[in-house]
Amino acid sequence: MQPKRQIALIAFSAVLALSAVGCKKEPPAPPPPPPPPPPEAPAPAKPTVTLSVEPSSIERGKSATLKWSASNATSASLSPEIGAVPTSGSREVFPTKTTSYTITVKGEGGDATASATVTVRSPPPPPPPPAPKPEFSSVLSQRVKDALFDYDSSDIRSDAQGVLNSNASALKQIFNDYPDGKVLIEGHCDERGTNEYNLALGDRRATAARDFVVNLGVPASKLSTVSYGEERQVCTDENEGCYQRNRRAHFSPGR
Repeated sequence: MQPKRQIALIAFSAVLALSAVGCKKEPPAPPPPPPPPPPEAPAPAKPTVTLSVEPSSIERGKSATLKWSASNATSASLSPEIGAVPTSGSREVFPTKTTSYTITVKGEGGDATASATVTVRSPPPPPPPPAPKPEFSSVLSQRVKDALFDYDSSDIRSDAQGVLNSNASALKQIFNDYPDGKVLIEGHCDERGTNEYNLALGDRRATAARDFVVNLGVPASKLSTVSYGEERQVCTDENEGCYQRNRRAHFSPGR
């Protein structure tokens, strides 16, 4: 019986040991970590704004156009003297002097500004009034000269040819500038000879001068002739120098 008892004791001890092990308590589980804090709200974006002007330089009395554009803005104000405006837009301005314009925009993130300058120039002075047109008679006397003749002759001598060539060029220009102008070619003589003879000689001299310039392109319809013979002397001394001055074809305003 002894061996069986020992076996029974051993078995009983084993059961007690297993029971003791099965009744041992587990340690409590650690608490869960706290939830992370909520993320911070982002800071409001700072406003931005741009301002331009076209044209940037004007004459007084003209206009220029301001253009602007903003972001992250809820209000805008334009100075000087304009005030509240949309946050983006344009505006025509008429400054009377050089002016710097500034736009200020505001939003949750703060404010921002931009500027643009219009340069105002004084207009140029008006051109002077045109000079009055000179009288036809004044132009004619300045530009057209007398053609001189030899004693008792109506032939166009070499020096008179040069004068009449120049006269023809001048007359064509004068008639272009004065379409209604007309010219009387006067034939004159010195005091020697009879009145009748000198009137006929003066007529031949006036006609010779007229034909010469007509051949150079001066309109014949603009010219007429008259002879004064010895009646209208420009010099009364009795010498050849004075006589020469009186033997002439003279160009005067006609009708």
